[in-house]
Amino acid sequence: MSNAEAETTEADDVVILPALLRDARGSYAQAVRTDLTAAGFDDLPRNGPFVLGGMARFNASAADMISGLGVTKQAASQLIDLLVVRGYLTREVDPVDRRRMTISLTDRGRAASQVTRSAVESIDAELAAMITPQQLDGLRAGLIALGQIKSRSIQAHPHPHDD
Repeated sequence: MSNAEAETTEADDVVILPALLRDARGSYAQAVRTDLTAAGFDDLPRNGPFVLGGMARFNASAADMISGLGVTKQAASQLIDLLVVRGYLTREVDPVDRRRMTISLTDRGRAASQVTRSAVESIDAELAAMITPQQLDGLRAGLIALGQIKSRSIQAHPHPHDD
């Protein structure tokens, strides 16, 4: 086998990062969805666990969490409406500024966020058992760097529909 053939074979065996990231995200998504369904939260929309989990764990606002999804204002509004209708969030007029709405977790929303957190922790523990702490640190550093690249790209080239 020539060097060129060996290089082609090695390159063909390397899985590209986007495919690896998609599969990795799928590990978390599958665990979260399975546990939510088992706990009776099977009506939670696709991005619902992310929003509820962030609101519960980081005391973030629904707007902050939804902005992290990179969706349009219309999609964000529809997601909040759906979470309110399904009993995960409440929406009330802000008593200080009546032009604003306050969005809060309900007991159901807090319970679903706890199931989500538990599923994530389960995958985290399984991953930590499969790779070394140094590899886990490297993985985390790489993912942080990819997030920074995305943020820089968004700042440099905002999408016309992200208003």
